[in-house]
Amino acid sequence: MSNFEIRINDKIIGNNHSPFIICELSGNHNGSIDRCINLLKMAKKTGCDAIKLQTYTPDTLTINCERKDFQIDSGLWKGNSLYQLYKEAHTPYEWHAKLFEVAKNLKITIFSTPFDKSAVDLLEELETPAYKIASFEITDLPLIRYVASKRKPMILSTGLANFEEIKAAVDTAKNN
Repeated sequence: MSNFEIRINDKIIGNNHSPFIICELSGNHNGSIDRCINLLKMAKKTGCDAIKLQTYTPDTLTINCERKDFQIDSGLWKGNSLYQLYKEAHTPYEWHAKLFEVAKNLKITIFSTPFDKSAVDLLEELETPAYKIASFEITDLPLIRYVASKRKPMILSTGLANFEEIKAAVDTAKNN
C-alpha cells in the first residue's frame, strides 16, 4: 500500500494517521437555520474533524414534475415528488456563509458535496477547503472536472459505482 496523504485544513489524512471523522449535516435541519447552527455545535462536541453539507437547490437536481418517474412511492416521503423532497431537504444557499462563519468560530472544518457548477462557485467564494463527490454524481465527469480545477482535496464516494466508473472519475480528477 502506498503512503498517500492529503491535508484538509490542519488535518493530515492517509496511512499512519488517525481517521478523518466527518459529521453529515444535510436535511437534518428541518428548514431551520437555528437548528442547523445548533447541529454544527453538537457535531463539534462529538470530536469530529469536519462537518459536511450538501449544496444544491431543488432546481439544480430535478424538475418540478408530477410524472410517475418523479414521484416517491415508498418510505417517509411516499406521495411526494423528488422536487418536493429536495425543496424540503436542501440547505439554502443563503445559509452557507453563516454556517461557514459559525464553523470557523467553532474551529472545525466545514466543506460540502456540490451537485453542480453553481454550488462549486458558491463554495469557492466561501473558501471551502475540500469537496466531496456523492456516489450518485461519480459519473458526472464535467462536475468532477470542474471541482478538480479548483485544486483542492476531493473525496469521491464510490458506493454506487462500478470499477470502470471509479477509474473514469479518478482519471478525470487527476487530469484536471
